[in-house]
Amino acid sequence: MNAPTTVIPAKAGIAEGLAAAPFRPEVPAFAGTTDTLALYIHWPFCVSKCPYCDFNSHVRETVDQEQWRDALLADLAHEARETPGRRLGSIFFGGGTPSLMPPATVAALIEAAEAHWGFAPDIEITLEANPSSVEAARFADLAAAGVNRVSLGVQSLDDEALQFLGRAHDVDEALMALGTAQSVFERVSFDLIYALPGQSAETWRAELERALSFGTSHLSLYQLTIEPGTRFAAMAARGELSPADPDESAALYELTQELTGAAGLPAYEISNHARPGQESRHNLAYWRYQSYAGVGPGAHGRRNRLATQRHRKPENWLAALARNGHGIAEAREIPASERGVEALLMGLRLAEGVPLIPERLEMDAVERLAAQGLLALAADRLRVTQPGMLLLDAILTEIVK
Repeated sequence: MNAPTTVIPAKAGIAEGLAAAPFRPEVPAFAGTTDTLALYIHWPFCVSKCPYCDFNSHVRETVDQEQWRDALLADLAHEARETPGRRLGSIFFGGGTPSLMPPATVAALIEAAEAHWGFAPDIEITLEANPSSVEAARFADLAAAGVNRVSLGVQSLDDEALQFLGRAHDVDEALMALGTAQSVFERVSFDLIYALPGQSAETWRAELERALSFGTSHLSLYQLTIEPGTRFAAMAARGELSPADPDESAALYELTQELTGAAGLPAYEISNHARPGQESRHNLAYWRYQSYAGVGPGAHGRRNRLATQRHRKPENWLAALARNGHGIAEAREIPASERGVEALLMGLRLAEGVPLIPERLEMDAVERLAAQGLLALAADRLRVTQPGMLLLDAILTEIVK
């Protein structure tokens, strides 16, 4: 193959820690040596299941909040026993819909995490939230609990698109929640999904320019992908939904880079944009291949050179916790060679790239793709260029041994 085929960037499974890092890997850590640990806490419940979502989320008529607080605290305590001597650099409440958690539960988990590990002085504590008026009413209490960064699932600034995406809020409600969040939290990010069927460049330009006008320091901008097992996948199989044309999606991606760069929020990762210094430190821990503990149903982690995964189904996770004192379904040691490959796969998503490690790379392919302008090759560092990011999956297939 002389050149990669087009691959459009899509939402990474960060919310469930699907690309986390082993504890003190033998391969070089991309951010250098660090004594801090990232902690992911998964809340698995949603009011409804969005048709594009393949995350570990579940709809239940009722949730025993006291039972779930105690269970998460117990799972947290197990992870703390397995990772002694570390401080937390970040906590991320993902889901599901963590803003459905009672603020008292969030406060209890943050307090317990500090007691178990201790906090770095500038710890980042993020919570994912839906921009509904009900959940926005909890923002002040969540901030008082210790949350200092919120990530809002706005997803679109067009009411018709929100209906298509199965969202429960409309644009006005989302903007009210955004305003509340900006008045309460130190840092605010929000998500948008683009490259929807039939979406034009003019429509996306207007929507993104409006999004940039709100002044947040971080945006996550994902192209719609049809994931197996979702309602959209079933619709596509029946011919009821046609994904956006790949060339048109590529043009929208390039427009996105142009507008965000001009606004001072360049891409620091394939789908994430921030003002310098406002990047998500928690997600950078994944992409820079640093240490990560995950608790709650379906959560993944990497520690002590082990890859851990919790039981996905809430009821199975609770049963395992009662039986074993933790919710782990699988823990396996990752070979050094696999850790090296994981580090490259994650690090090359970043605009900063990775240290150049020739023994991990097909150097002939690296040099050829660099000559085509898809990679930037320096004496000690390798990164994917902006045009190359459109082809990232194919590039990784060619260059990683």
